[in-house]
Amino acid sequence: MNAYGLPSGIDSLVNLKTRMNITACTIASGGTVSLVESKTFTVMLNPSEFSHEYSICYNTKKTLGQIGADAKFSAINPDKISFTLMLDGTGVVPTVGSAPMLDVATQLQNLCKVVYNYVGDQHQPNHVRILWGTQIFFGRMESMSTQYTLFKPNGAPLRAKVTLKFTGFMSKKQMELESNRSSPDLSHIVNVVEGDTLPLLCQRIYGDCSYYLDVARFNRLTDFRVLQPGDRLHFPPLG
Repeated sequence: MNAYGLPSGIDSLVNLKTRMNITACTIASGGTVSLVESKTFTVMLNPSEFSHEYSICYNTKKTLGQIGADAKFSAINPDKISFTLMLDGTGVVPTVGSAPMLDVATQLQNLCKVVYNYVGDQHQPNHVRILWGTQIFFGRMESMSTQYTLFKPNGAPLRAKVTLKFTGFMSKKQMELESNRSSPDLSHIVNVVEGDTLPLLCQRIYGDCSYYLDVARFNRLTDFRVLQPGDRLHFPPLG
C-alpha cells in the first residue's frame, strides 16, 4: 500500500484494466436507444464491488376471512445495480489517456452532468448506459451519496467515495422481445439433451434450420453432427 492507502504499482494496475464508462442515452419515440458519446464519464478506478439485484412483484391481496393467500405473479420489477466509485484529486491515480488532472469537485460535476442533472429539452435527467467488461446496463440513477475522505488545508476535498444506485430501463421494443422469450432477436443459452441436433435446435429457436452452420462456427464446434447431452450452446440474435 502506498501513502494514500492505494495498492502499490497502482499506475500499471489501472492501465491494464478496462475502465467503467457511464454514457448518456436518448430514447426515440419508437423506443430506439442512441448513445450521446459526448456525455461520457470514465471512472478513475473501477469499483471493488458491484451489486446486481433482480426482483419479482406478486399480488398477495387477501379477501375477508381468508387465512392465507397465493402469491400470484404480477410483474417483473426493473433490475437494479449499485457500486461505489472513488474520485481522486491527489494525482496518485493516473488520468485517462492525455486527460488533465481534475479536482474532486470538477469530477463530481462531470459525473452529475451524465447521471443526475435535469436536461431541459428532455424534461428529465438522462438515461444512461453503464459499460464495464461484460457488464452492460441501461438505466437511470436512483440515488447518489458522496463521502469525502481527504481534504486540503483549506477544506477543498482531495478524495471522495461516491455510491451510486441505478434502476434498469428497457425500451418498448426490448420489452416486446423480452415478453416473447422465443424471439429470434434475443440471445439464447441452450443445454443440450439426448436427441438434440443443431438443425433441430435452430428450427426451434430461429424457425429456420439453415442457421446450423453459423451457430456451429459461433460455438467453435469441430463436429456439429455430434452434440453431447449437457453441452451448453449459445444461439446469438439474428443479425
